Amino acid sequence: MENYGVLLPVKSFANAKVRLTSVLSPSERAALSRSLAERVIQVCEGVPVWVICEDEEVASWALQLGAEVIRNTQPGLNGAAQTGLSAVAKEGVKRVLITHADLIFPEGLLSLFEHDGIVLVPDRHNDGTNVIGLPSDIDFSFKYGPGSFLRHKAEAEMSKMPIKVIRNSNFGFDMDNPDDLYESKLSIEDLI
Repeated sequence: MENYGVLLPVKSFANAKVRLTSVLSPSERAALSRSLAERVIQVCEGVPVWVICEDEEVASWALQLGAEVIRNTQPGLNGAAQTGLSAVAKEGVKRVLITHADLIFPEGLLSLFEHDGIVLVPDRHNDGTNVIGLPSDIDFSFKYGPGSFLRHKAEAEMSKMPIKVIRNSNFGFDMDNPDDLYESKLSIEDLI
């Protein structure tokens, strides 16, 4: 998988998973965020991973795991994805996966590189976008947030490239709210 890379935007562990406040303490939310992101990095063995962040603790953590660090120069997830994509394109990376750091079942993530064009993996509700695969030299406007899957699909269609949508896969499970924990059939102890 030469000239491939994975971009992983990660926000501060201390401020992560606020929608889980009703079921997890601040330290549990931080541990969960760190653990899920570590699992994503671990399944990417053999392919460079760049963590895009603004937080010093996250940067140190990423370097300890063997990932590269890209400092986010723009606010939010859309800015992080754009910053990361621009940075790795300059490094000669030809194809990237931009993935959420909170995938519950990341095993097999690199299989998404088998598809040409643009790959879109919506969350299990077909609302958000958990993974985007694309060439690094593409002019693509990221549109994360509620309803992002349809906006990313429309953006992909404007590119005139082949589009592969992968629904109902394990990559559709991310950890945003208490229902996600319940639906995963895992306990918090399984994930931390």
